[in-house]
Amino acid sequence: MNAAPEFSRPRRLDTLGGQPVALAIEADEAERAALAERFGLLSVEALSADLTLVRDGEIVTVTGRVAARVDQACIATGDPVPASINEPLLIRFLPDSLLAASGVEEIELAAPDCEVIGYAGGAIDLGEAVAETMALALDPFPRSADAERTLKDAGVLSEDEARPASPFAALKDRLEGKD
Repeated sequence: MNAAPEFSRPRRLDTLGGQPVALAIEADEAERAALAERFGLLSVEALSADLTLVRDGEIVTVTGRVAARVDQACIATGDPVPASINEPLLIRFLPDSLLAASGVEEIELAAPDCEVIGYAGGAIDLGEAVAETMALALDPFPRSADAERTLKDAGVLSEDEARPASPFAALKDRLEGKD
């Protein structure tokens, strides 16, 4: 059985008509701490979203912006690396039955940057969608100011140092009399 999401903001579809509905959500301190643990962050200082929901039959389109301030651990030093997220959000919620009937995990609906999320039970979870949007917007390899030095001290080569020399480098040196 799956645990309940740390930042759950369910919205019942029967509360949505055909007109757009504006909604603002924000994670509280306990929710932010639980999200930090889930996503392996040092902290989530703030997480909020301004959303607009539009229902068309069983499909709900959610647009808006996700804003967050987090501290990630540097991949080399473990030091805190602050990050700010200000990310657009475009999600279409479809009933699981529609997704299952299509035989695919995702259905592409007009907008190429649109995420599709299934739902069951007549409600969508806006908090979970916002949390996942935040997590996907984070740098997967955050580096502090000391990261380069720490990596070099540990013997890790930079991309330039690790790049193999051109196969013509030896020929060039020979032609220039540097052999």
